Amino acid sequence: MKIERLTRALSLKRSIETGTEQQRQTVRTIIEEVRRKGDEALKEYTERFDGVLLESLQVSKQEMDQAYEQLDSSLIAIIREAAENIREYHERQKRESWMMMKEDGTILGQKITPLDAVGLYVPGGTAAYPSSVLMNVIPAQVAGVKRIVIVSPPDAQGSLPAGVLVAACELGIQEIYKIGGAQAIAALAYGTETIQPVDKIFGPGNIYVALAKREVFGQVAIDMIAGPSEIVVLADETAKANEIAADLLSQAEHDERASSILVTPSMKLALEVASEVEAQLETLPRKEIAAAAIEQYGAIYVTETMEEAIAAVNELAPEHLEMITNDPMSLVGQIRHAGAIFLGRFSSEPVGDYFAGTNHVLPTNGTARFSSGLSVDEFVKKSSLILYSEQALVANAAKIAALARLEGLEAHARAVEERLKKQGGETS
Repeated sequence: MKIERLTRALSLKRSIETGTEQQRQTVRTIIEEVRRKGDEALKEYTERFDGVLLESLQVSKQEMDQAYEQLDSSLIAIIREAAENIREYHERQKRESWMMMKEDGTILGQKITPLDAVGLYVPGGTAAYPSSVLMNVIPAQVAGVKRIVIVSPPDAQGSLPAGVLVAACELGIQEIYKIGGAQAIAALAYGTETIQPVDKIFGPGNIYVALAKREVFGQVAIDMIAGPSEIVVLADETAKANEIAADLLSQAEHDERASSILVTPSMKLALEVASEVEAQLETLPRKEIAAAAIEQYGAIYVTETMEEAIAAVNELAPEHLEMITNDPMSLVGQIRHAGAIFLGRFSSEPVGDYFAGTNHVLPTNGTARFSSGLSVDEFVKKSSLILYSEQALVANAAKIAALARLEGLEAHARAVEERLKKQGGETS
């Protein structure tokens, strides 16, 4: 693993997933076919890309029951406990509508309204992601969303992973469809005979899913275009090299483009971590993926001081930041840019990924400089409320009209003045 003295500005920015022209055209064709042919197109594309001809797109109750039979009861209990932790955390994010009354009788406020319907894309393939179900569905439910739809690509037998189905069922989600790729995004955005459209689409996927989300944005809202995972560990000489190495590899095994970085003022720790990463790589089942990520996007940066290390972290603006120092709470106030912050040696990143309760859907590619992780806020709209009193209008009509005329909008000015005429008053 590369060790460097920090002498330059740092950045986690990697090329944005815009795809090739051929990929973009393929996605446009798929979307248009789904709009034109509906369910027929969904079945055709599922057969072509997933190798299975589906009789029904929707997961049946029988399939849900079978999922419970396939999953060990201890795992079901863990899913339930994780769901409770996630719900408890997100309940604290819930916003309430509010109103304020001014002395002149004017009432101003904000009305919070949950979205009517949202769609969640759960990636498929060789892995199962019940945690994605929990992390996306629970804040939607806390927000008050009534209709939550899950789509996920089926395996060659036309099934979804048992863990995904159990997680969905535990949360009371019944509308689950066995479709993936760009065609699933198109169905959520435009609807088909079987699937009613939604208002916003959440969840990560491959390049075709990412491009499809770009294409349908405007017809519906989307959460984000997720980039490769990333972790930065800020550590001092009190940290344990074997633990840091394990944490760096926990992200490297995600993807060959994942980024794993250690920033530390301790050269001794840097050398120990580099050695540990090489040793632990040898026994990882996903060794090739992790090794490629470490080679391309892994690094250890050694600074002169902890202050320089913190400045480097803020420059990186990582998705996940672990602070493994003697007293991380004394330093956390200096962190300005990070998607999620893990404090102390027992707060390993997977704790947040799965169980603690915080959300693991986080900004990547340096976007933590200006954006936040998934929260209840993503599932609501905010409408301003204005009840202007007669007293306020009489006092301020001339000012409002003056601003309108400054912008050349005469009808705006007259709309205010007409109300005073009806009361027998005149504006100046």
